[in-house]
Amino acid sequence: MCLFSYDDDSDPDEQARAVLLYVPVRPEAAGPALRMFRTPLGERTAVGFTGLGLLTAALGAGQAAIRLAEPALRSLTEPLGVDRIVVDPVLSAPAVTAAPVRAAEEPARAL
Repeated sequence: MCLFSYDDDSDPDEQARAVLLYVPVRPEAAGPALRMFRTPLGERTAVGFTGLGLLTAALGAGQAAIRLAEPALRSLTEPLGVDRIVVDPVLSAPAVTAAPVRAAEEPARAL
């Protein structure tokens, strides 16, 4: 037991207020399903955003979302083997286009 008290020490009996996150979902027949993403190294992750504007900026205006507290999001992703949650990610992938992008064909080289 510590005999000293510091102002920045939190009391373990006090629970911090859970912050609600905007979590991207896919609409399914049985109800919304969490969208999973991958980190640049390929690890599966869930994402949450602290504001609806941040979600819209990263995923677009048509992205459906639900509000979940971080502990609830963790409890939903744990059975899937996903233990990483990224809050307020900035996605850098190029936008999906309707037509596939093809590399310009190089002229045949003479030997």
